[in-house]
Amino acid sequence: MSQLFVRTLREDPADAEVPSHRWLVRAGYIRRVAPGIYSWLPLGLAVLHNVERIVREEMDAIGAQEVRFPALLPREPYEATNRWTEYGDNLFRLHDRRDGDYLLGPTHEEMFTLLVKDLYSSYKDLPLSLYQIQTKYRDEARPRAGLLRGREFVMKDSYSFDVDDEGLQRSYDRHREAYIRIFDRLGFDYVIVQATSGAMGGSASEEFLAVAENGEDTFVRSPGGYAANVEAVSFAPGEPVPFDDAPAAHVEDTPDTATIESLVAFANQLFPNAAYTAADTLKNVVVMLVAPDGTRTPLVIGVPGDREVDEKRLAAMMEPATVEAFTDEDFAGYPQLVRGYIGPEALGGNEDGSGVSYLVDPRVVEGTRWITGANTPGKHVFDLVCGRDFTPDGHIDVAEIREGDPAPDGSGPLTLARGIEMGHIFQLGRKYADALGLKVLDSNGKQVTVTMGSYGVGVSRAVATIAETTCDDKGLCWPRGLAPYAVQILATGKGDEILAKATEIAEALTRRGIRVLLDDRKASPGVKFADAELLGMPASVVVGRGLAQGVVELRDRRTGDRREVPVETAVDEIAAAVSG
Repeated sequence: MSQLFVRTLREDPADAEVPSHRWLVRAGYIRRVAPGIYSWLPLGLAVLHNVERIVREEMDAIGAQEVRFPALLPREPYEATNRWTEYGDNLFRLHDRRDGDYLLGPTHEEMFTLLVKDLYSSYKDLPLSLYQIQTKYRDEARPRAGLLRGREFVMKDSYSFDVDDEGLQRSYDRHREAYIRIFDRLGFDYVIVQATSGAMGGSASEEFLAVAENGEDTFVRSPGGYAANVEAVSFAPGEPVPFDDAPAAHVEDTPDTATIESLVAFANQLFPNAAYTAADTLKNVVVMLVAPDGTRTPLVIGVPGDREVDEKRLAAMMEPATVEAFTDEDFAGYPQLVRGYIGPEALGGNEDGSGVSYLVDPRVVEGTRWITGANTPGKHVFDLVCGRDFTPDGHIDVAEIREGDPAPDGSGPLTLARGIEMGHIFQLGRKYADALGLKVLDSNGKQVTVTMGSYGVGVSRAVATIAETTCDDKGLCWPRGLAPYAVQILATGKGDEILAKATEIAEALTRRGIRVLLDDRKASPGVKFADAELLGMPASVVVGRGLAQGVVELRDRRTGDRREVPVETAVDEIAAAVSG
């Protein structure tokens, strides 16, 4: 350790928001270069390589073959698939000296597709699975949490190529099984959830989420086995309800009721026997959709007043368009939208494009009656019936999901949890093959478009996730097989005999193929103990005062267990402990 390129820190980095970020920097595994960009130091690189090794072993086991593409890519393939535009500001774009357009690769669907097109032309060449482990680049607006959301990250992406949909399903299933083995070996608690495909496109889509309190993703699960990222939860519209007894809609003066709370309070004053709640109100939220080409289109979303629009669900639903807040300038351009009092009767897309599209929550079905805006300041309409008094343009399921909501498949009440996205698998279908002309001759000599699958693992993110889910209040705590070293030996105490015995044990373990970090520094025992806990090797051996009684101390970093072992059998017992 006196020669290891590492410097431990006693203070947390100022920008650390989550434990993994704090400990990886303090323990000298990574070092910040710029927001969302980190250098890997020897200890961190060793963990990264261990994760890569596990991923490679499982990908190779299903017959996938490794390739490697450049990170610097030309514009043209991404132009052909429209992702040069769809990716928007997330792309790092640059020009060469001849003013040619290039990008730093965020994903490589186009490159894989073109490579197979260049080399294969027959159904006999398929099925085929290719993968790479490579650095990706995305211009995150708010890089945060260290390695968990960076601008530069290491990712394993693989792609399957099949003649038909049945072949795609088989390839998808093989990758799914490989992912289960990968994440089982990485050792954290994870869940497989339904997901949205987003800018990737395609149909079937699942995420592998590591369960973590500090995760950016929210997912739901039910006692009956339903599990989905909240962005992918989809409730079908309910059945129509009778409204024959509903009174005619009537507009009432409701001054100073621009919020749901004030509206409900006032409504109960007007009609004391009604016992109105926020769920009886229809809140109309207006946003601006910005297409990748810059086109701006307003959208109004109607949700029950006791629910909020979930911004992440809405953003996922609208991709590749982005969602922006409706500004004062936007309201001025659409005078029919009265802030705080927007009502359905002023909404609805027109064939000439002059209207404002109106989509409603699945709970807003024919026959439901509502209190909502009357499109006049200080006025609301009561007993406005969907299907009688207004007809929305369609349904959109973007309201917040709550603990206890019924699962869409009827499998019980939902619970919410947080997770870190570790893997994402897609059935891409023919989106990229169509765009780039990837066809092969089938068994009848007819040209058919190849169908593809896409499968990603966040390799550098895995390092942070493992740290996040195993650390404690003293530092890192690596699982066996992922730690930079299996055991750390601490020579504590004065005298050459202690260091000589520690070195002897280290060399004996090394001869057995066990990676050993020997703390031979001229530092106090307290410093060495603190650093051992900070660095987080699975086991540590203290060679110190006990040597006079013929024992050394073996410590387990995860459990905190300590036991003395005789010097004569120390190598055997340490080897058994770290290899078992």
